[in-house]
Amino acid sequence: MAKPSTIRSVDARTIRVPLDAPTSFSTRQVHHRDYAVTRVTTDDGVSGIGFCYGGSDAGALVTRGVRDLFAPLLIGEDATRVEGLWDKMYSTGLLQARAGSLMRSISILDIALWDRNARAAGMPLHRYLGGYHEESVPAYASGGYYLEGKSPQSLGDELASYVALGFKAVKMKVGRLDPKGEEERIKAAREAIGPDILLMLDANNAWRDLPTALRFMDRYEPYDPYWIEEPFSPDDIINHARLAQNTRVPVATGEIEAGRWRFKELLDQGAAAILQTDAAVCGGISEYRRIGATAASYGVTLCPHWFHDLHIHLVGSAPNGQFVEFFPDDQVLNFRRLIDRQLVTKDGRLVLPAEPGLGFDFDEKALDAFALDEWA
Repeated sequence: MAKPSTIRSVDARTIRVPLDAPTSFSTRQVHHRDYAVTRVTTDDGVSGIGFCYGGSDAGALVTRGVRDLFAPLLIGEDATRVEGLWDKMYSTGLLQARAGSLMRSISILDIALWDRNARAAGMPLHRYLGGYHEESVPAYASGGYYLEGKSPQSLGDELASYVALGFKAVKMKVGRLDPKGEEERIKAAREAIGPDILLMLDANNAWRDLPTALRFMDRYEPYDPYWIEEPFSPDDIINHARLAQNTRVPVATGEIEAGRWRFKELLDQGAAAILQTDAAVCGGISEYRRIGATAASYGVTLCPHWFHDLHIHLVGSAPNGQFVEFFPDDQVLNFRRLIDRQLVTKDGRLVLPAEPGLGFDFDEKALDAFALDEWA
């Protein structure tokens, strides 16, 4: 006889949500976002959900990974055996899934298992994971994207509006313009938010060599950035380390890294003072927790990359979780349109959910409105 926690079904689908306006980073422009979503249900009728950003296009690759490679491994298994199931998926997908889309497939299934088990226990996920913060977690407001016609003054006004909401830290994009143009933007941002608000800078892999990066950093440093994020390609670990040695601004990276071994390399080489591990990318909650524990041994904090509805639980349950990245509106993180409950902010912090599991569910009508396929 099957246990109540025996996995009965694993379903996934692909959702494409257009952006209201084309939005630019340092090296690319986004018109829509593809999300892969999954649901794991056990014999007791309890379900857990998982999700990730599948890219600006071809997000169905993640969905196919769930359906074709990993779902057959999970049917009939005990959902509470999370670590064993992670190893089973990783070993089976060794040739295809060590990084990229299929590691995201593993990630969202692992997230769904943790969510299901926390719901079955009747506990919020952050408590089920052990708990650390009691009521709320620190957050920074993320924005400052490049939009057509957006002036430095408009950028400053945007970031000041986040400060007015109570946030003590804000983030903006850099790296698309020449040094003079970027300095004008950062100067406007600093003047708008004042000297005491933390200002994070996100370059989104803008630079290819150290001299170029240092030329920009010479412009940025007078405005007291809290960090410079993703200055180079994620594979260019050595230049991350070289930059860290040549600027007083902490280097932050890791949002599209996968696996504990790559994160250990970042730490060993001194290439990151802050890790931005994304549980929907790196291998799920299980792998995020391993990475976080390793980082703690190096005295390094985690400020996980986007999906605040997920990462509030991981920052909320670990002593070296420093900030949740929070998007005040749904213009860029338009995944917000696909769920039935939004986080509550208070004095620049995010209130920890009290509901079981992740604390929200998919809005099925919204999924249907944007879906590229059916649940299967």
